[in-house]
Amino acid sequence: MDITLSEDHETIRENVRKVCDQFDDEYWSRCDQEKTFPFEFHQAMADAGWLGITMPEEFGGANLGVTEAAIMMHEVAGSAGGYSAASTLHLNIFGPHAVVVNGTAEQKERMLKPLIDGSDRACFGVTEPDAGLDTTSITTFATKVPGGYRVTGRKIWTSSGQVANKILLLTRTTPKDQCRKPTDGMTLFYTDLDKSQIEVRRIPKMGRNAVDSNATFIDDYFIPDEDRIGEEGKGFHYILHSLNPERILVGIEAVGLGRGALARASRYAGERKVFGRLIGENQGIQHPLAENWTYLESAYWMIMRAANLYDQGKPCGAEANAGKFLGGRAAFEACTRAVMTHGGMGYSTEYQVERLFRESILLRIAPITEQMILSFIAEKVLDLPKSY
Repeated sequence: MDITLSEDHETIRENVRKVCDQFDDEYWSRCDQEKTFPFEFHQAMADAGWLGITMPEEFGGANLGVTEAAIMMHEVAGSAGGYSAASTLHLNIFGPHAVVVNGTAEQKERMLKPLIDGSDRACFGVTEPDAGLDTTSITTFATKVPGGYRVTGRKIWTSSGQVANKILLLTRTTPKDQCRKPTDGMTLFYTDLDKSQIEVRRIPKMGRNAVDSNATFIDDYFIPDEDRIGEEGKGFHYILHSLNPERILVGIEAVGLGRGALARASRYAGERKVFGRLIGENQGIQHPLAENWTYLESAYWMIMRAANLYDQGKPCGAEANAGKFLGGRAAFEACTRAVMTHGGMGYSTEYQVERLFRESILLRIAPITEQMILSFIAEKVLDLPKSY
């Protein structure tokens, strides 16, 4: 069993870090405070070829695995940009997978190339106000008409909807109560996000303000047949392919965020003097930071195991979910401890840790809550009765 990174993995890590290092604390603070999407960072990553890391080579991608994507996203989240930086990119990693697997040759050419070169930006339209994580209960409906579909409904927490020009949209084409199984009757589209016809309303929120979140209102919006992905009624099954990669990437981004915060805290503890001695000499400072390191390290290797299993085509649902759980918890604790280590200055914007702290709570909530993860593990691993 080899659990070290290969030379190629180290090269990915180093080259991604070089791009990220071009964007400093000041840049990300400005994006956060002004609620401005980091266009320059997004384009720099596109120009360096990273937006297509898991996409097929014939469309400009690198055709690498989720393991390599995880290494990349760990570096991104561990940089000055934190989770905001990661959130500008990770839809490119897991979002288009349904197109890669189920799209036609024409769709792949038309849809993937602009995502990889950065000329298109896409958002994810799945979650709804009255459904939440109960995806089978979505009510956004696509009615078949000549040449396409007419869609009406609402989506919520649509990340980057203010700057996106494309949307991966999950709808119902058969009402849930008319389906043999709740997961049937759902259809997936990748189409234009035409803001002259679709209202995208920004949601004010605690953190990750460089990447907008939105409520999306769709009223009798026409989507042509050529933008439907795969068969009608099979959409839920198509997005399932992206769920484990999503868990893996969000988990590893959490670890990167936590490690970035821990590095700032350790640096401050090694410089700050109180009562004539460095605060980092005190075990009351040392021990909590050391504990944060152990949890982050444990989460990292759980997630990397999940990524390795996925790339081998082996079951990884438990590992991916556990990794996301552990990463989210470890990141939150590390970011909280970073603020506490800075004392009063941790509450200021100068040292950045308050920004990372505000981002860290999101990783315990989205894209799946801790409670849903624990219910999944109880049922699928521990063979306990389904609780919901």
